[in-house]
Amino acid sequence: MRLGSALEGNLTELLARERGDLADRLRAGVTEASTGLKQELRGQVTGAGMGERLARTWQDKIYPPRHKQTLGPAALVYSKAPEIVRAFDEGMTIRSRDGFFLAVPTEAAGRGTGGKRLTPGEWERRHGQRLRLVYRRGAPSLLVADNTRLDGRGIARANVTRARAGAYTRLKGRTTVPIFILLPQVTLPKVLDVARAEKRALDSLYRTVARAVNAGGDVN
Repeated sequence: MRLGSALEGNLTELLARERGDLADRLRAGVTEASTGLKQELRGQVTGAGMGERLARTWQDKIYPPRHKQTLGPAALVYSKAPEIVRAFDEGMTIRSRDGFFLAVPTEAAGRGTGGKRLTPGEWERRHGQRLRLVYRRGAPSLLVADNTRLDGRGIARANVTRARAGAYTRLKGRTTVPIFILLPQVTLPKVLDVARAEKRALDSLYRTVARAVNAGGDVN
């Protein structure tokens, strides 16, 4: 601390100023570490091919609010989709809660409401069409949609259109499309390493704090 000037000024004011400077440097260091951790975790998600949407669920918060100074700032890095992140961080095996098969949607199934996983019941209600079970010996069974067409994005659509008179007309190009694959369980690969990213962020933070507590220290 630069305490020499205390002989010429107010010691209380000097200490308060020094404390405020140190608090600012510590907060900057914690912010830098949390931002780096968030960006690395987002990069792990996109690098695994899981898309920007899931990557952006990683967020960070700094405590306390900026207008409150403290020598003990903290950061929280968290995901808004913790169950998905945990599954791919641990590489867990998922089984049906009811002991039945898991219905894994194909690309032709489309997306569920609000981006959630689509279920067979929701697909049937949305399209007004029943799915048919196709048993395959030695291979996963399927739930398929008969008399169905694929649109330009490869999404299955009910192969009927309603005329003004209220009658239904069959469209051309009808076919049978697999909508769900039935599996007894699904083992997700471990493609994320949250612990490794956290350790690197903590190591960086320790070095930053050590610089910050030095007289005139700089977190950069």
